Amino acid sequence: MLTINEHYLKLQASYLFSDIARRVAAFQAAHPDVEIIRMGIGDVTNPLPQACIQAMHRGVDEMGTVAGFRGYGPEQGYGFLREAIAKHDFQAHGAAIQADEIFVSDGAKCDTGNIQELFATDVKVAVPDPVYPVYLDTNVMAGRTGQFRDGRYEGIVYLDSTRANNYVPALPEEQVDLIYLCFPNNPTGSTITREQLQTWVEFARENRALILFDAAYEAYIRDPELPRSIYEIEGAREVAIEFRSYSKSAGFTGTRCAFTVVPKECRAFDSQGNRQLIHPLWNRRHSTKFNGVSYPVQRAAEATYSPEGREQCKALIDGYMANARIIRQGMAALGFHAVGGDNAPYVWIEAKEDSWDFFDLLLSRAGVVCTPGAGFGKCGQGYIRLSAFNSEANVITAMTRIKEALS
Repeated sequence: MLTINEHYLKLQASYLFSDIARRVAAFQAAHPDVEIIRMGIGDVTNPLPQACIQAMHRGVDEMGTVAGFRGYGPEQGYGFLREAIAKHDFQAHGAAIQADEIFVSDGAKCDTGNIQELFATDVKVAVPDPVYPVYLDTNVMAGRTGQFRDGRYEGIVYLDSTRANNYVPALPEEQVDLIYLCFPNNPTGSTITREQLQTWVEFARENRALILFDAAYEAYIRDPELPRSIYEIEGAREVAIEFRSYSKSAGFTGTRCAFTVVPKECRAFDSQGNRQLIHPLWNRRHSTKFNGVSYPVQRAAEATYSPEGREQCKALIDGYMANARIIRQGMAALGFHAVGGDNAPYVWIEAKEDSWDFFDLLLSRAGVVCTPGAGFGKCGQGYIRLSAFNSEANVITAMTRIKEALS
């Protein structure tokens, strides 16, 4: 008899964004004349930078010639892209990351979900709350949790991120092995200082733990004092893996390209307590289960580091950040506590009522889609997230509608 992985049965009935899509579809069917403005899911709306388009065209043209055709590429990514990443994203900021420590992939979501395969099922996992659902759900699937009770899974250490701690969680008071951190944070838009991040690195070193650091939104950091990478912190190479993406920095949500950094000295331990390096383990997993990102897409990603590409990506990000300021200022003017939007494209808003009720209110009265904070965890209840990924005109219209709906 074929049996299933019953850990999947622990998962909640719907993935957050699927539930949102279903509610929006039902509302649209009942109100076909309402023009809905979507400020929920964090999908970009502007076209790819021209430098990327041109590079992708050149890559496709190469593939159409005998001399330029490429079949299977290196699973870890082409050298030209890995070298550009190491130089511009890390070495330029004082982080000594080398090209062969970078693994190109088709998405940070995939990588943050897949990395847990390297570790034993009985490790103790710590996740922020509120949290990007993939961190939690993939560990549920792997069998690292008990049942879901009272809004949380048994066996998980939740790191509360609340207004009281400025949405930066405190160190856990118990032993944990695998720690997920995301800064600039999704969903709260909060950031972490060098000093705060240093305490996490020291905690991981002292407790033989490992930090999984999601830096998918680092391109939105405006404050020069904030770290853009965990590898800017002394000692992090041994205790941290970092994830990045071109999805939000260059609009690659539909193009698919990202990368994970695993330093050569990054370590875990076997059941006997012996030190084991993670780099060769991830290399084996990556090579076994992944055939690499297409050549034209990697050329497009490389183009983001050209002078033209950097300027065009900056213009995209500046536009989204201008939207974020409109959202935050608009909600603050309506009397709502709001954070984020200054170094991140998300604004986290205290709704003053149930998250899903406020979601329904904005949808029904304003035709605006937000993301209910309750979908990100227990600490998200009573909050919503508004995304800056839209046109300026839509954001202005949305804020006008929200003001009218709440008046």
